[in-house]
Amino acid sequence: MSIKLFPFLLHTTAAAVMMYGYAHLPDVVANMPMANMKGGHFQFLTIQGLCIAWITMVLSIACDIIPSSRVLKSTKRAFLMSALPLAIVISVIYWTLLLLLPHLILMPDPNASEPTSSSAMPEPQRLPLSTDLALHAAPAISLIIDFYVLERKYPKSISHYGSFVLAAIVGTWYACWVEYCASYNGFFPYPFLTQNPFNVRVAIYAGASSFAALAFIAINALHP
Repeated sequence: MSIKLFPFLLHTTAAAVMMYGYAHLPDVVANMPMANMKGGHFQFLTIQGLCIAWITMVLSIACDIIPSSRVLKSTKRAFLMSALPLAIVISVIYWTLLLLLPHLILMPDPNASEPTSSSAMPEPQRLPLSTDLALHAAPAISLIIDFYVLERKYPKSISHYGSFVLAAIVGTWYACWVEYCASYNGFFPYPFLTQNPFNVRVAIYAGASSFAALAFIAINALHP
């Protein structure tokens, strides 16, 4: 049995980088211990997306080691179909808001009278760059490389209909979960949710879910 070097290095490196990001999550956010908050770090869509991406990479490593297993390959592709659009949505929303409107994505500094720039924000509001990239860039980059270089494209029917079904399931789950956590904590993990009423939050959940489905359809269509 031989293991192809590039796929194995890609998957193991990606999984290790994601683990690094998770291991370096701050225990305190905006002077509030995460252990005392309902949902802890799993309130954040970033962390849920990171876990799905990490599982996808672990399954990919298993496929690299046992390439003859159809069960592993099918399971990996099922997770990839969920992990890829989720990682793209997380990266696009996070980096866009971080660069343009950081006060909408970063927890406010309780000691500051007004939001500061993203580069000047004190810890833990602004993550170290290495952790930030591991959480908000590595999953999307590694999954895109894996899909375009190592995977075949999904059939059009699965891409068009399956993507919307999965996006609706994941979006509904996260919406219910984060609303539940906020009912205990009194605020949402993202300021742009805290600052908006319920009907606007519903529109945000629906918009993000639709964007995820459309992103996957576009990415799949561009696959050679």
